[in-house]
Amino acid sequence: MTPTKLIILDRDGTINEDRDDYVKSPEQWIPIPGALEAIARLNHAGWHTVVATNQSGLGRGLFDMSTLNAMHVKMNQMLAKQGGRIDAVFFCPHAPADACNCRKPLPGLFEQIGERFGVNLAEVPVVGDSLRDLQAGMAVGCPPHLVRTGKGARLNADEVAELCNAVPGTMVHADLTAFAEHLIQTERKGRAQPGESDSAYGSFD
Repeated sequence: MTPTKLIILDRDGTINEDRDDYVKSPEQWIPIPGALEAIARLNHAGWHTVVATNQSGLGRGLFDMSTLNAMHVKMNQMLAKQGGRIDAVFFCPHAPADACNCRKPLPGLFEQIGERFGVNLAEVPVVGDSLRDLQAGMAVGCPPHLVRTGKGARLNADEVAELCNAVPGTMVHADLTAFAEHLIQTERKGRAQPGESDSAYGSFD
């Protein structure tokens, strides 16, 4: 049996626009330009994609489960129009004071993903826009990838360097589109025509 090729994606700030006051409704769930197309491209290249997301708005009482489900229905409906899909969404519903093990940067969600899919997490890239996304992945051995969207867009060069020092091996990408291009080209191992990339180790201009 062929091993599942899996990618773990953060949600807010990676797939959809982030909000300081939380994404609280389907109407506020707005995809980052190109992100859904990037997921579909990865799917077409043989990767399965899952989401690992902190949703403390549930624990804070800002929205309920039916609203969260409606956000993900919208996400999957929009993805389907691009020919893509998210296989599963793993979320932490707790507020920070709940002291759970599933709130990133702790690795509980990633451990759940590893158990569900039966994969070696050391071969599963994690993509996120913040330090805690990458720390959660690093704790279980996932190769880390930072996107400069969402919270990542607010980081200056020194802050990116600090993050990369905190999570060794981090690759930095302009966005999910650049990450998809990097991963697909890497797998092709030079068989495709060479081209420019918006990805780099530990730095981004």
